[in-house]
Amino acid sequence: MNMSGDEIRAGLRNDEFVPLFQPVVTLNTGEVAGLEVLARWQHGSLGMVPPGAFIATAEQEGLISELTFGLMGKAFTAARMLPESQWLAINISPYLLRDLALPKRIREAAEAAGFPLSRVLIEITESALVEHLEHAQTISRELKAQGCRLALDDFGTGYSSLLHLQSLPFDELKVDRSFVGSMTDRRESRKIVSAVVGLGQSLGLATIAEGVETEEQAEMLLLLGCEMGQGWLFGKPIAAERLSEALTTRTPIRLRPSSSFWRNISYNSPPGQRLSHLQALYDGAPVGLAFLSPDFRYISINQQLAEMNDVTVQKHLGRHVSEIIPELYPQLESHLRRALAGESVNAMEVKQPATDRQHDEAFLASYLPAFDEAGEVVGISVAVIDVTARKRTEAALRESEDHYRHMVELNPQIPWVLDDNGMATMISPRWQQITGMNEEASRGRGFIRALHQADQKRVAETIEHSLRTGDPIDVECRVRTCDGEWRWIRSRGAPRRDESGRIIRWYGSADDIDAHKRLEEKLRSRAGEENFPCSENV
Repeated sequence: MNMSGDEIRAGLRNDEFVPLFQPVVTLNTGEVAGLEVLARWQHGSLGMVPPGAFIATAEQEGLISELTFGLMGKAFTAARMLPESQWLAINISPYLLRDLALPKRIREAAEAAGFPLSRVLIEITESALVEHLEHAQTISRELKAQGCRLALDDFGTGYSSLLHLQSLPFDELKVDRSFVGSMTDRRESRKIVSAVVGLGQSLGLATIAEGVETEEQAEMLLLLGCEMGQGWLFGKPIAAERLSEALTTRTPIRLRPSSSFWRNISYNSPPGQRLSHLQALYDGAPVGLAFLSPDFRYISINQQLAEMNDVTVQKHLGRHVSEIIPELYPQLESHLRRALAGESVNAMEVKQPATDRQHDEAFLASYLPAFDEAGEVVGISVAVIDVTARKRTEAALRESEDHYRHMVELNPQIPWVLDDNGMATMISPRWQQITGMNEEASRGRGFIRALHQADQKRVAETIEHSLRTGDPIDVECRVRTCDGEWRWIRSRGAPRRDESGRIIRWYGSADDIDAHKRLEEKLRSRAGEENFPCSENV
């Protein structure tokens, strides 16, 4: 069931949207580390409505901002009673990542409720970053400056995860429930979860597993090194009015890994079998992994990294890094020495120039010091990710965007785009050159203000007619130029439809026809003089 925009507006007016709180626990203690805010609709006649029935519509109708900040204010107010050690996690819609004022609005909501931003964890879904990465980078830096922490949600289910881990200052990594739910039954899921947790550790990120429903899953996550978990095993979502009571009376779940089959196959197996289990996880990780001695010699390496170096696993062992990859070692040496000094070096980009290959190759390399009981560095853990394909995709995308930008900016016409309501979402920079009105002021129906007063109503009526009928837009009007003159333009456009035939956008352009109009006027004047000669010639 999907609720309509009008129903959501009524719900907002009636203040029917409420936050629920789901505990996130520390796996090795069972104690609550924080709570995630979940949106619910306490509908007057339908009861409690889940978010799947209204979030998508709220985003489409432009109501997600009002809905989110209304819930956020209630959540911050309710969370004031939580112990200072517990934090609050809030999911941010992809639509809100377009708003550069987002950090300021979050700060104002927290300050109004008296809740410290240092206890706020902002969760950003991986898929939300595809179209808004630059905005997300700006917003994330401001959120971090305010004291908030950031988590990448639904990791592994979107596009170019490694780009996001490199580009944004995340503190935590959430393992998607789709992998957690099947990890006790499917070896592939276990390997993926293990790899994600290992990647998080190598990058210095805390990991949170979603959708934990059984003790067997929780025990496996604990043994894989995952720090936190959330799901029905640890508690169902709690209403604000029951929050204090529920947390006070809650009995922590103490995990017993020995009761799990995972414990049996991992720890009660013979040493040789346990080693094979670990080697399978090591080799099955989707990233290159290695362990180096303090003098930078390979102690172990998995198949993925050996293939990246184009040298067999056996030939790596015992050899110095400079012997295996001499052309890259000058780039790596300073990072290795930082790790040897006890510093974690995360996601450093390494480039390998093309030699006998067609293109350069690019990698993200992380170096994590390994300490013994006395705190001495005994080696370096290495994680390497091949991002060559992603770099090529980014370059192709930049080139495509550059072509498009120049096509728009250098076009003598004025390209424009309207949404399905006839509101301008894009107007060529040439519009500003001609009228002095910038794109922001021109959005929506703002562009009409640049038209001659006698033409404004006719242009608006033409657009409304096309919206009703689907007929192409074709209208002539006068625009005021930067130097105060009026020039004639002709604007034409056609609709774009989706698979069902519904109009989703209008695309068109405006042409300068002023010279043509002036010629027409001159011809009409001349024709008038011929039809009405002067009296002395009669």
